[in-house]
Amino acid sequence: MAAQSVVRAKEDRRLWGKPAAQTVDLPFLALVLLLLTLGLVMLYSASYAQSEYDTGYTISTRYLQKQAVCAAIGLVAMFFFSRIPAMLWYRLAWPLYAVSIILLLSVLVIGEEVNGAKRWINLAGLQFQPSEIAKFTMILLFARLTRGFGTKARQFRYGVLGFGLALMGILVPLALEKHLSAIMLMGMVAVVMMFVAGTSPKWLLAGAGGAAVFLVVYVSLMGYAGDRITAWLHPELDPGDTGYQILQSLYAIGSGGLFGLGYGKSRQKYLYLPFQYNDYIFAVICEELGFVGALGIIALFAMLILRGYWIALRARSRFSTVLAAGLTTLIAVQTVLNLCVVTNLLPSTGIALPFFSYGGTALAVNLGEMGIVLSISRERNEIKRD
Repeated sequence: MAAQSVVRAKEDRRLWGKPAAQTVDLPFLALVLLLLTLGLVMLYSASYAQSEYDTGYTISTRYLQKQAVCAAIGLVAMFFFSRIPAMLWYRLAWPLYAVSIILLLSVLVIGEEVNGAKRWINLAGLQFQPSEIAKFTMILLFARLTRGFGTKARQFRYGVLGFGLALMGILVPLALEKHLSAIMLMGMVAVVMMFVAGTSPKWLLAGAGGAAVFLVVYVSLMGYAGDRITAWLHPELDPGDTGYQILQSLYAIGSGGLFGLGYGKSRQKYLYLPFQYNDYIFAVICEELGFVGALGIIALFAMLILRGYWIALRARSRFSTVLAAGLTTLIAVQTVLNLCVVTNLLPSTGIALPFFSYGGTALAVNLGEMGIVLSISRERNEIKRD
C-alpha cells in the first residue's frame, strides 16, 4: 500500500505539470462560440414579443440582456477554467460534492417557487438553480471515483455500490424537490460514465430496469407529471389546457417548412407558444429557419459532441478522460432530450437546449464546463499516464 501511495503521488505531480500542448483545441472552441452566438441571436428573436408584453411594450431586450450578462460571466469562467490543470478539480471533487448537496437541501427551506416548482435560490437578487451545480459535481466525483477504483470498477462493490451511493446523495434531494427532469438527466449521464469506468453492462441493465420501475411509481404519485404523459400521448384531447403547449410547438415546426418563414418572422412566439424562449426555443428555430436551418444547428451540436469525445479519448489521464466524457455527455443528453420533447417524441421534461434556452445559471455553468474540456484538450499531445 505504501508503495502504491508513492507511485500515485509521483503520478499526481506529473499530472499537475504544465501540459506539452500549450493551445486549446481550436475546433471545439470555435463550435462553442458559434453555438453561443447563434443561441443569443435566436433568443432575441424568440423572446422580444414576450419581453415587450412583460414590460408594457417598452423593452424588447429584457431576456436578451439578462442572458448576455450570464454569457459574459460564463465566458470569463470558460477562459479561467481553460488555463488551470484538470487535477485541481480532482482535489475539489469531494468538497464541491458536499456543497452541492447542502445547496440542494437548502432549496427545500429557503428556495423560491417559480411556476409551481421550488428549485431556485435567491441570493442578493441573483437567482440560480443548485441542480445545475449538482450536475457538474456529480460528473466530477464520478471521474475521481473512476480513477480511484481503477480495474476494481468491474466489481459490484465498487462499480455499482460505490457509484450508486454517490449518485443517490444527489438524487435524493432532487426527489424531495420533485425535480424529475434533473433526476432523469443525471441518471442517464451516470450510466454512461459508469460504463466508461468499467461497470459490468449486466448491472447497468438491471439498474435501468429499476429506474424504469421508479419512474412509473414516481409519475403515478405526481399528478402534474401524469398529466404530462397524457398530454404527450393525446395532446388533441385537451387542446386548450394540457395539450396546448405541444400542439403549438408542432404548429410552429410544421409552419416552418423547408426553409422557414425568415428570421424574426415566427408567428407562434407572439404569446401562442408558452416558454417560446426557454424549453421550446427550438420550435421557433424550426419556424423561422425551417428544416434546413434546424438541421444545421443539430449538425453543430453533433460536431461539438463528437469533438468533445475526441478530446476525452486523447487526454493524458484516466481522470481527465472520464471528466471530459462526462461533461460532453451532459451536453449530448440535454440536447437530445430537449429536441425529443419539442417534437413530441418524449413527454415534457423541462430540460433546456444548451446555449440557446433562456436560463442564466445553466448557460454560465455550461460555458464553465466547456472551459474544463478546453483545459483537458491541452493534454492531447501527452502520453497517457494511467
